[in-house]
Amino acid sequence: MQLHVSPSMRSITISSNNGFIDLMKIKVAARHISYRTLFHTILILAFLLPFVFILTALVTLEDCLGRRLGPRLLGRVDDSGRLVKDFYKILNQVNTEEIPDDLKLPDSFDQLVSEMKNNQYDAKTFAFMLRAMMEKLEREIRESKFAELMNKHFAASSIPKGIHCLSLRLTDEYSSNAHARRQLPSPELLPVLSNNSYHHFVLSTDNILAAAVVVASAVQSSLEPEKIVFHIITDKKTYAGMHSWFALNPISPAIVEVKGVHQFDWLTRENVPVLEAVENHNGIRNYYHGNHVAGANLSDTTPRTFASKLQARSPKYISLLNHLRIYLPELFPNLDKVVFLDDDVVIQRDLSPLWEIDLWGKVNGAVETCKGEDEWVMSKRFRNYFNFSHPLIMKHLDPDECAWAYGMNIFDLRAWRKTNIREKYHSWLKENLKSNLTMWKLGTLPPALIAFKGHVHPIDPSWHMLGLGYQSKTNIDNVKRAAVIHYNGQSKPWLQIGFEHLRPFWTKYVNYSNDFVRNCHILES
Repeated sequence: MQLHVSPSMRSITISSNNGFIDLMKIKVAARHISYRTLFHTILILAFLLPFVFILTALVTLEDCLGRRLGPRLLGRVDDSGRLVKDFYKILNQVNTEEIPDDLKLPDSFDQLVSEMKNNQYDAKTFAFMLRAMMEKLEREIRESKFAELMNKHFAASSIPKGIHCLSLRLTDEYSSNAHARRQLPSPELLPVLSNNSYHHFVLSTDNILAAAVVVASAVQSSLEPEKIVFHIITDKKTYAGMHSWFALNPISPAIVEVKGVHQFDWLTRENVPVLEAVENHNGIRNYYHGNHVAGANLSDTTPRTFASKLQARSPKYISLLNHLRIYLPELFPNLDKVVFLDDDVVIQRDLSPLWEIDLWGKVNGAVETCKGEDEWVMSKRFRNYFNFSHPLIMKHLDPDECAWAYGMNIFDLRAWRKTNIREKYHSWLKENLKSNLTMWKLGTLPPALIAFKGHVHPIDPSWHMLGLGYQSKTNIDNVKRAAVIHYNGQSKPWLQIGFEHLRPFWTKYVNYSNDFVRNCHILES
């Protein structure tokens, strides 16, 4: 920028540095001009020069940067804003209209770009194609998720080849090896089975390897293993193999008794008529063993709801073994107090203090499951288990009542024998059968929640940690601190779908050096 005053003082010129543009030219009369006037004129121009400089710089930058800064700083209109608004308008329009039937979708984004260039699609056609591609992708992801859930359900319901092999080999051993048939426990220890100074555990299962882990973990974690008595109940087909395992692999100094359901005189059709009906009713069996997808409207079902429904249709829920816990006072008439364990637990701490807990006249010492933050396990109330649109449920139950957990329970059998818990359990099972399973869907816990209503004493949550078969993000530090960890859920530690980082807490109690375990290729993962 230059200021030029002519020698005759008749003109003043302001020009740019390149010399081609005269930005301002002022002619001054030859006469009647004073130096004071000239001075004031130059002073005013001195104030104007910086603004003129900035204007010139912006014009130059605008040319160099392709009009990017000019519109914002000079107040000019930017066409990109109008284009964005127009595109939003097209998207809203496309969202309310049906996708054309003849619209052919590209297989990839690259193909979409190529077709846009070749066919010169307008913005509306492009928006339709984008929407159709996204909806197709969402459908495929949803279908894949449901397929994954179905595969996981089948995997959870199946018996791994290694565990099936173990049962067959041990059953064969029972018939050919006298040591596998030896009496459990030995005759001199039979009185201990009804001695209430011992700590009695009850385990009902048809899984030999799981039973071995439960017993081994309890004995190894106990401060007084010589006081432990395990009463293992299994079905008729598994009895020989289960007996063989504990006869050939004694857990000294603990005492183990193995009995089949067929060996309990009390378990007759007359005493368990409802369970016979549950196990043999064709409609019920079809519900648990039939096609779990047929008739289901997957378009209106979320993957999580579908997973819950599949879990509720596990065949184990109609097994007599799963209902046996409701008959403990009759099955063990001489015992006063027992701890009942599920077969998917691991004991990590001495459990003898459980026998010292004062249940205050209650029957069932259990961990409540309504005081946690996770949605799968520790935030359960009655509303999560029952259909409160059913009139009987709505009349007799409170949806906000806290639920509690099966899997590790301390039962006072003396107090239990003074109640009508078993009769109440049977009565509600009958009502649910009459209503075609519309009162609840999930197996043994819902009728137990009703039958034990008013008979539950909450125990400290550190005794029983749940959810290791549901949640992959389980806190490892909490797992290590828990007395009993429970792999409830589909991802059992003996299955391939089990969570890898949680499996070692279970496998540490598997005897991988055992010949039967090795020959069935049950290998440490």
